[in-house]
Amino acid sequence: MSATVRLPRPDGSLEERRLAEPARWERPSAPLTARVAFAAAHVVADPLGDNTPGAPAAVDWESTLAFRRHLWSYGLGVAEAMDTAQRGMGLDWATTRELIDRSAAAAREVGGRIAAGAGTDHAPADLGSLDDVTAAYAEQIEVVEASGAQVILMASRQLARLARGPEDYAKVYGALLDQVSRPVILHWLGPMFDPALHGYWGSPDVPAATAAFLDLVGRHAAKVDGVKVSLLDAEHERGLRAALPAGVRLYTGDDFHYPELIRGDGTHHSDALLGVFAAIAPAASAALQALDAGDLTRYDAALAPTLPLARHVFATPTWYYKTGIAFLAWLGGHQPGFTMVGGLQSARSVVHLAELARLADDARLLPDPDLAAARLRAFLDVAGVPR
Repeated sequence: MSATVRLPRPDGSLEERRLAEPARWERPSAPLTARVAFAAAHVVADPLGDNTPGAPAAVDWESTLAFRRHLWSYGLGVAEAMDTAQRGMGLDWATTRELIDRSAAAAREVGGRIAAGAGTDHAPADLGSLDDVTAAYAEQIEVVEASGAQVILMASRQLARLARGPEDYAKVYGALLDQVSRPVILHWLGPMFDPALHGYWGSPDVPAATAAFLDLVGRHAAKVDGVKVSLLDAEHERGLRAALPAGVRLYTGDDFHYPELIRGDGTHHSDALLGVFAAIAPAASAALQALDAGDLTRYDAALAPTLPLARHVFATPTWYYKTGIAFLAWLGGHQPGFTMVGGLQSARSVVHLAELARLADDARLLPDPDLAAARLRAFLDVAGVPR
């Protein structure tokens, strides 16, 4: 096989490129300790399933669970059933529930860390009251806790529609935090990831929303392990993490600035719950191993080449980043085909995906260059790109 492929560029030209050999990424010999790090994992669609838009999700369970074992093997935790797994974008609740149960069982087998999203996406979009939202959350919390996974309280589209101010969020989240059996992760997902969440925590003004959020966390700090913030605003994150109560972690969800935020400023640092970590797991693990060893130079060297890739994966419209995650998993040999539930493989252009391949190659993250090149050639042939 040949690792050479002709990749299209935005100007219509073609670049003949020989894919590089991967870097030598070592798996950790002991648990990572300097930071807590979760990779938000995607689901692998069954290539023979009816994964057309609107159809119930058909999942390739063997490949989906094998991908999670890949993440655990690099010392990362798995954040299960999050937006990366297409919650609210093709993954129905029946399949989500099965995903949580299967992944939690697989985590127990290998001693892997797992947290899973509990939300309200199984309930009707037109829920009529805050009590209905609370009950919907409680139903999913019960499923996650019964599986043995840690709860991540996801943002609720229904709550965003019904809430009239921060007091409504405090009412719903306060009731939920009173009833959970162990500390949870609160998820603040910005409108760049889901426009239906505009004004979450009671205000479109971010400082006002932040004040309400901090008040909630402060009053329930014993039940909050950490907060996961996905606003793509490094300055805001630094201010928020400095204001959190002692013992409450900030899990960065900033796929544009994660190297500097995880590295920290000497006083505070962020832990991680990132979709991009699913795509760059070997490099992320190498960086975290370097932090454990106190080697900031090696940390920077591991993550710096991944940042252009991450920023391209999460380019606007940001909510389609999942397509890039699945494409890179296919190029890396982690799934048999480039298919997604809900037909979401069509959500990014051929040129966008070709640039992803180029950036992954720059970061030396393609584990088998010959396989990646063969798959790229097949993909580009189907798309009509001349060889």
